[in-house]
Amino acid sequence: MSDLIIVESPSKIHTVKRTLGKGYNVVACVGHVRDLPKSKLGVDIEHGFEPTYVDIKGKENIIKDIKKLAKSSDHVYFATDPDREGEAISWHLATILGLDLNDKNRITFNEITKTGVEAGIAAPRCIDMNTVNAQQARRILDRIVGYKLSPFLWKKVRRGLSAGRVQSVAVRMIVDREEEIKSFVPVESWSIDAKLLTSASKKAFLAKLATVDDKKAELKTKADADAILQRLDGADFVVSSVRNGQRSKAPAAPFSTSTLLQDASQRLNFNSRRTMSIAQELYEGIDIEGIGAVGLITYMRTDSLRISDEAKNAASEFISKTYGEEYLPSKPRVYKSKDNIQDAHEAIRPTMIDLTPEKAKASLTTDQFKLYRLIWSRFLASQMADCVLNTTNAAIAAEGCVFKASGFSVKFDGFTALYEESKEDSEQSSILPSLAKGDALKVASLDGVQHFTQPPARYTEATLIKAFKEYGIARPSTYAATITTILQRSYVERDARQLKPTSLGEVTTQLMKEHFKDIVDVKFTAEMETSLDKIELGQVEWRDTMDSFYKGFDKALKDAEQSLEGKRVKIPDEATDQVCEICGKPMVIKLGKYGKFLACTGFPECTNTKKIVTETPGKCPYCGKKVLQKKTQKGKKYFGCEDNPTCGFMTWDTPTAEICPNCSSTLFKKGGAKGKLICYKKDCGYEKDLG
Repeated sequence: MSDLIIVESPSKIHTVKRTLGKGYNVVACVGHVRDLPKSKLGVDIEHGFEPTYVDIKGKENIIKDIKKLAKSSDHVYFATDPDREGEAISWHLATILGLDLNDKNRITFNEITKTGVEAGIAAPRCIDMNTVNAQQARRILDRIVGYKLSPFLWKKVRRGLSAGRVQSVAVRMIVDREEEIKSFVPVESWSIDAKLLTSASKKAFLAKLATVDDKKAELKTKADADAILQRLDGADFVVSSVRNGQRSKAPAAPFSTSTLLQDASQRLNFNSRRTMSIAQELYEGIDIEGIGAVGLITYMRTDSLRISDEAKNAASEFISKTYGEEYLPSKPRVYKSKDNIQDAHEAIRPTMIDLTPEKAKASLTTDQFKLYRLIWSRFLASQMADCVLNTTNAAIAAEGCVFKASGFSVKFDGFTALYEESKEDSEQSSILPSLAKGDALKVASLDGVQHFTQPPARYTEATLIKAFKEYGIARPSTYAATITTILQRSYVERDARQLKPTSLGEVTTQLMKEHFKDIVDVKFTAEMETSLDKIELGQVEWRDTMDSFYKGFDKALKDAEQSLEGKRVKIPDEATDQVCEICGKPMVIKLGKYGKFLACTGFPECTNTKKIVTETPGKCPYCGKKVLQKKTQKGKKYFGCEDNPTCGFMTWDTPTAEICPNCSSTLFKKGGAKGKLICYKKDCGYEKDLG
């Protein structure tokens, strides 16, 4: 006889088993084993929203094996993931096995390491039914919204659509932002830039007009700017004040889920789904050369910024040993979460500080290495000393006008020795020449610069996740899934890295705003998330929350059905400059079951349709025809000859407009900014490094 430990992922089995040794049997349930039925609502609304759960199709053998192993075990421990979903999976398993819910059979691993596993097995507890009920409430809410609202959209817009409690709000945010951009009216303004020289310097520095006759400079038109330029023509520029000082920059906090997704997007160009998938691999365990199978990071679905004392001490020792005592802060850093409701976990951090990214690199895939390096560097930097900057601020007077110039240099690099700021946040070092009050300056140039206010930027995955966090409309476990869903459902599409609503997304959102305003209301959705948090804390009863929501939702649904009786909403087609080669009429872009396609506006007389192809500047190195941008079934971009499959040329590398100097064939870009250009013409072999 032995004790049985049930984990979620098979990749954890080896690490947990190796850590605990003999006397333990470890098996994986591979996620949820029970759920609401797919074929019906599965919720008895009339009797307290009682759910009906069924075994998930395909999990029969897993359930059978777990039952068999449980019968021959002394004790059963549930070691599913340490979050709401994991708690619910443990409850479902306990129910299937007929175990007493008062037994202390629930264990959690914040990290899949020897320390984390031993700490978990040493502290078993009862399954937390408040957490289970919070998960049940979320699942039932989403089922009711999806099961009742989706058919409404099928009837009124198009079959196959779906609505969701969080996804519909996300689409609305993207649609609203697009409307702001379209309605934006730019406002003109002007500034005056002076490039000035001291008597001892050859390089000019920049100063900007700040005040005119002791009032803030506000130049609205070119005439305003020209008047100032005329006033300053031939004027003496004299330094009126110089202030030297110091400024400290503190490191960013270690990663939570939202900041990890944002940084991975900005730095690594990873989408949220890719980031979470790689983070899951790092958490569950990887076979590291010389160490064995071990989890490299703590649990990756967390709002918390808390760090254990053990991890802080390990970081301090590593920093002191590697960088020196001066790189340690005067006192240990403490980062506080904005919202401590879900503070059960630590922030995302490496489990072993001494396992540097370079040491682990040989055992990791390229993506795993990049993400591990990001997490490791961010955490270690968060425990380091401030970066200290020497600053200089100067005021320069000329004919009643005051120009301001500022600069800084790094006095002590601190945490930036390890973790540089991202491109969006970084500051370029700007050192002013030696200046003293009364110094006369020479004018190298004096220019009026026109500006226009800019519309708000479209959301990217990074900024949308940041907004989710700020508004409180989602939780770490749903960030990536929500974005993936709205893209897959064609409510939103990517335009480079930006998220742009489709005509389907705009039409559906307008319909939802008119008839289901609560479902797409940011504040309402945030309040619902808060209610789920309160259920988890045992402050409210989950059935009461369901009842309060359903009354308003049911009325809205009935009113919408009545209001739109016999009506159907048309999705507008997207105009193009292409002409039908059969009848000569314009072609438009339509959205079908399998995505966008070109269709003739002469339908039904003309039924011509075509795939949408994206041409590139390249020519096929095999046959000389056009190279087209294409997508795999999983949506990954690649390039191929327009004459495929007759011509077999295909590549992941991007065609460029550059021509091979040897054979005049198209050069293809391989790798990133420091990659290379390659010629694929047979027997040519030309390559050019870009780094």
